[in-house]
Order: sequence, then C-alpha cells, then structure tokens
Amino acid sequence: MDGSDGEGRSGPVSPPGRHGRPAKPIRRLDRVIIRFAGDSGDGMQLTGDRFTSETASFGNDLSTLPNFPAEIRAPAGTLPGVSSFQLHFADHDILTPGDAPNVLVAMNPAALKANLPDLPRGAEIIVNTDEFTKRALAKVGYAADPLGDGSLEAYHLHKVPLTTLTLEALKDSGLARKDAERAKNMFALGLLSWMYHRPTHGTETFLRQKFAKKPDIAEANIAAFRAGWNFGETTEDFAVSYEISPASLPPGTYRNISGNLALSYGLIAAAERSGLPLFLGSYPITPASDILHELSKHKNFGVRTFQAEDEIAGIGAALGAAFGGALGVTTTSGPGVALKSETIGLAVSLELPLLVVDIQRGGPSTGLPTKTEQADLLQAMFGRNGEAPVPIVAPATPAECFTAALEAARIALTYRTPVFLLSDGYLANGSEPWKIPDVEELPDLTVEFTTEPNRPDGTFWPYLRDPATLARPWAVPGTPGLEHRIGGIEKQDGTGNISYDPANHDFMVRTRQAKVDGITVPDLVVDDPGGNARVLVLGWGSTYGPIAAAARRVRADGGAVAQAHLRNLNPFPANLGAVLRGYDKVIVPEMNLGQLALLLRAKYLVDAQSYNQVRGLPFKAAQLADVLWAAIGNLDEEDNR
Repeated sequence: MDGSDGEGRSGPVSPPGRHGRPAKPIRRLDRVIIRFAGDSGDGMQLTGDRFTSETASFGNDLSTLPNFPAEIRAPAGTLPGVSSFQLHFADHDILTPGDAPNVLVAMNPAALKANLPDLPRGAEIIVNTDEFTKRALAKVGYAADPLGDGSLEAYHLHKVPLTTLTLEALKDSGLARKDAERAKNMFALGLLSWMYHRPTHGTETFLRQKFAKKPDIAEANIAAFRAGWNFGETTEDFAVSYEISPASLPPGTYRNISGNLALSYGLIAAAERSGLPLFLGSYPITPASDILHELSKHKNFGVRTFQAEDEIAGIGAALGAAFGGALGVTTTSGPGVALKSETIGLAVSLELPLLVVDIQRGGPSTGLPTKTEQADLLQAMFGRNGEAPVPIVAPATPAECFTAALEAARIALTYRTPVFLLSDGYLANGSEPWKIPDVEELPDLTVEFTTEPNRPDGTFWPYLRDPATLARPWAVPGTPGLEHRIGGIEKQDGTGNISYDPANHDFMVRTRQAKVDGITVPDLVVDDPGGNARVLVLGWGSTYGPIAAAARRVRADGGAVAQAHLRNLNPFPANLGAVLRGYDKVIVPEMNLGQLALLLRAKYLVDAQSYNQVRGLPFKAAQLADVLWAAIGNLDEEDNR
C-alpha cells in the first residue's frame, strides 16, 4: 500500500496461532490511508476518531481529514448525506491526511459512489452488503448492483453483511433491532482494529464512559466491537493483517489533538502566562463552536465563557472584558467576522488587546459551513471602515494552533491591539500528535497595568505611548486617578480627549499603522536543502502539509524547489521581500482565488503566481507536485531558448 508522500514498504511476517487456529500472515507497511464513509447517522466521525485515538496511543504519526455534511441530519442514503473520516498513519513523519485512501469502508451505496473516484487501483473496499438493496441503489443512480456487475474488479472487494453480523452478535442484548443496528459502526471499527493491530482497551473504556448512564448500550457497543475483531480473526475473506510500527518522534509526552482543541489550550495557556483572566464572548458558528464548548469546561483556570445572543454582542462583551483588564477573545467564522467588523474597528480606535479567532469556511454568505477555505485573508486585512490595521497570525498545522494562540496573545498584549488568528475548517477538525510542552518553555506574557498617573502634573494621559512599541497604557477601570474616556470618536494624541482636528487625525491614523508595522515577528525561514533552487513555493495556513509533501516528492525525484511558509501575515516578516526576490519564480498555492498573491504583488512588486482551488477540500500533494514540476520545466525551457 502506498501513501501520499512516497512508497510503502511491506513484507509478510507470521504471527503465532490464536485459539488453536492457523496463524494468518502479517504484512508490514510503513503507512496506510483509511477512509470510513457512510450516512451522517452511521457514526463515521466517532468511528474515525476512535481509530485515530488508538493509533495515536500506539505511537504512529498521523493526520486526519473529517468531512461531513452541513445538515444536522442529511437525507439518509443520498450522496449529499455522505459523511467520511480519512486517517493517514505511518511509522515516520507525515504531513497530510493522504491523497487517496488505500482502504475504503463503505456503509451503503451512497458512500461507495461518492468515494470511489478517489480510490487508486488495487485499493481495498469493505462494504456493508446489507445496505445494497434495490431501493438504496436506485436512490444514488446505480442501474445495477456494483458488487456483482464486475465494475469493481480493479479493487480488492470485501463483502461483509455488517448489519446482519452486528444483530447476530447482539441477539441476546435485549436491545430493540433499531438500537442494535446502530452498533454496526463499532463492528466495523473492531474489524479494522484487527486488520491493523490497533489497541482495543482505550475504545472499550471510552464506550463505558460515554454510555455510563446507559450501561446496556455501552456493553452492546463493546460486544459489537469485539465481534468485529473476532470476525477479522476467523473469516477466510481477510487472509492478511497489517502492521505499521510506531514512528520515531522526538522524546516527550504526546497526545492526539485537533486544531480547535489545541487553540483552546493555547488560549488558556496565554491567560495563565499573562496572569489575566480569560473571557470568551462568542456566538455558536461552524466550525468554531468547539472552542466555546471546550473553554466552558475550564472554569478551574478562571475561564469565563459567555454565549451571546448574536455575533455583535459576543465581540462587544469580549471588548468590554478587555477594557476591564481581561484577556478578551471572540471566536467565529467568516460570516461572523462581517458582523463583528464595526467592533473590531472600535478596538483599533480604543487600542485595547482583543483576540479575534476566525475559523474560516467556504463562502460567500452561508456558503459551505462544514468545508474548508482560506478566503478571509483580505477580509481580515481590510474588512473595516477607515484605516483600521489589525495584525494577523495563521497556524500551519492542527498542533500549531496552540503556539499561534500564544503568539496572537503576545502581540495583542504587547502592542495593545486587536489581533486576527486565522485558522480554518481543515485545521480545526483535523488532528495530529502534539508534543505537550513544558510550562517553563512557554513565553512570559506578563502584563503590567498602569496604576499611577503618567504626567508630571499628576494627571493621566491614556494615549501617552511606549516609544518602543507605540502601545498606550492599559488602566483598569476604577483605579483612582486614572479615569479616562473611551469611545469610537477620534482621540487627541496623548490626552485621549475627543478631537476633530485634521492634523491630529492624520497623526493618529499614521501612528496606529506604524504600531502594527513595527510589530516584531520572526524572519521567514526558507527550506532549500541544496541551496540551488530557482522555484520558491510559498504558502500560509493549512496549505503547509500538502505544500511540504509536494516539495518532498519533487526533491525525491531529483528536482530542486525551495519552500517557505508564512505564519505572520500582518505585518509580514522583515526579510520577506528579499526572499521573494531571491528566486526566479514564486508559486503561491491558496484555497481562494489568490488573496496572498495579490498582497505580495502589491507590496513587493514581484510576479507571484497563484495556484488556486476553492473546492472545500485541501490540496493533494500530487497535484501540487505537478505544479512545481511544471514551474521548474518552464524555467528550463526559457533557458534553452
């Protein structure tokens, strides 16, 4: 089986016999890509999540791609209602969820039809034959049963009556047929756990905890899970199981983590390291709602969560909390940013720290709520009235959402400004191993509030700036002698009094811009192993994995390509212009129509070339590798003219 980044290694190994039966051979692989697919109600996300958790505990490196409909319960058995979960795991470092599954578990005809185009020849397909009825086939446009018409001859097809086998395993459970049928996803999970030698204890513990108030349901799911494992052990249809050894990761304690969970932990860590209470003012919106759910669990860390009546109230409360001396945060997606824009401008005028977390999704308008996109960059840069500059930080991987939250908090607290943190649905829902950092290694974000008047005459000027950062003092309301005005009308420099003076407005606009331009961010790091590449591929956000995997492919085949990835998008790293001018061709892949490329061309006058898609799905490494090879080839052709 081959993965997305290179060739898989395999070799048969024979295990000892179990329960008196002849031993089945084990084939060693270095990676595998599995996709679970079925109806929204078939529990594919839970199945994939459990398989991922056991894979993480086993020690493999991994990357996941959940993909599900926007509807709470899409029409059963239809193509729009298909929900899937893809997992790529390996015995070495990997970067993406994989381009194409080696194994597809299809719970019904819709799941098969929706995912079949992604399968390479020779892939294994496990189908639930019980769902391949005439009515179900007709619903998705199958004129004939694909399980028997020869159309799947290019694949290794395993026809398994998952529903029937689950009902047989639970015939003595006392559950109604409908309730027993729901456990078929656990039967499939047990079968795949046997195939790939996944640990089982964690899943059984999870099921007992999840259904602690319904022990009969818990035991039924465990029975189905064990029955699936035993089916793989005893059936003749699965003659081989597979073994993927643990990955060699740097020493440390690891856990599997999704982007939204890492971001939540990063916000808590930022509050702890700053000594400030964390306040989240938010309104539920896909795919950001999980951050609200997670932070609401951590009152023991002084976290306060407020579910507001709308997006505007959410950010208003967060900004009010910032005025009161808290680390104010609001979470949303693109449509919510549109509603919050006036209050973001107010935060720019007030010059208070505020984190605006935008988990991007497909647009415009309601768009594709559960699909991923990178189309909010220009909105974050310019989506406010007037000159209202806001710093922007973008994580590259799910685990990096933790450090991105700390970086956004550092900028907001140091420079007294709202900061955008741009994640997206792919990072938010995807997961990977995360090395838990030592608390002592986290940055010191300690904040010193102003407690005394700052003028020789004993008065307090709220806009008397730190010459190094241009940040104004942060005075907590109620501090004696530090009373001051706030509001959206332009302030007089220094005093903070209302001012309509043209020269003062010009000065304040330029000062706020200079403050953002002067933010210290790390230089851009370029990965150019040979030092002789003429093509640079530059990305931001969640394109990191596919871009890095594509660069690996090109280099493995003898090509020279440099790679760099932006984490700070406003301001840009100081060396970015020099980096761009150091290469003959710059390729910028984005899940939008070229927003970063537009900014680069405008600021640095370089011919940055866009490669774009807006399909609601991440790039594939293979397609980006083809783009890079084409760029290299075009330069060679130009040299030969």
